[in-house]
Amino acid sequence: MQRVESEIARLIDECEYDEVTRLFKTLSGGKRLRAKLILKIASNHKSAPKLAAIVELIHAASLLHDDVIDEAKTRRGVTSVNATEGSKISIMLGDILYSKAFTELVDFDKEIAKTVAASVTSLSKGEMLDVKMAKSFNDDEEKYLDMLYLKTATLIEAAAKASAILAGKDITSHAIYGKNLGLSFQIIDDILDITGDSKTLGKPALSDYAEGKCTLPYIYLYKFLNDEDKEKLKNMHAKELSNENSMWIREKMNQHKTIEKSFEFALKLSNEAKDAMIEDIELVSILDTMIKRSF
Repeated sequence: MQRVESEIARLIDECEYDEVTRLFKTLSGGKRLRAKLILKIASNHKSAPKLAAIVELIHAASLLHDDVIDEAKTRRGVTSVNATEGSKISIMLGDILYSKAFTELVDFDKEIAKTVAASVTSLSKGEMLDVKMAKSFNDDEEKYLDMLYLKTATLIEAAAKASAILAGKDITSHAIYGKNLGLSFQIIDDILDITGDSKTLGKPALSDYAEGKCTLPYIYLYKFLNDEDKEKLKNMHAKELSNENSMWIREKMNQHKTIEKSFEFALKLSNEAKDAMIEDIELVSILDTMIKRSF
């Protein structure tokens, strides 16, 4: 991963703007899942670290914009750029990262560049759909999963597919792997938002629902509730939750096992990804680590 970090630093330095360098250093790097995936798939290709750096810049840019949209004050336990510098700076920093990533992407094979670029279009559509869906309670599982694919899984799918092209490996199986890894990764995030503690999450627990996001555990819960409790759950949507309401949601989820049901679905997706990549022990290991994570 040091090669990727060095590439990222180089690309940021090439922006030739000290303010960009300063602000980028305040960002938490996160798990670098997309970069690790590219390095695993195209481990022997000299351009893999650069491709990984490009995808990480794109991911960082999307998070900067996402924090503005959500009015988030923290990101991975670190104060967000929009909280310290304002929304305008956060958006412009995201634009610089996107632009630099695309500038570097043109050096790659046309199919690789097209794969990554198309995923950014999908990612942006997913963000827009997420904002629209947050305006009212959503109990449509298929609609939620479509949004999840566009907003989160598409860039992971593109990372897997693009690195497979780079390494001359099977494109279809790697794309399936990346898509399912992305979906299951986000569903585990949905679960941890409910089961985790604020210190570990770096944000208040159950914050997704307070922000208007009806994630999978809430969608499953709604199906089990009686009419009165359905109305109660809907009335809590997109509002700051009291301790009493938070406890009520958790108790109902425990009663109807919606966390377990959500985990089972994430595990199903993970197993499908394993089937697509059954002979690659390292990629299977990424899935095992992801499904068992607690943060």
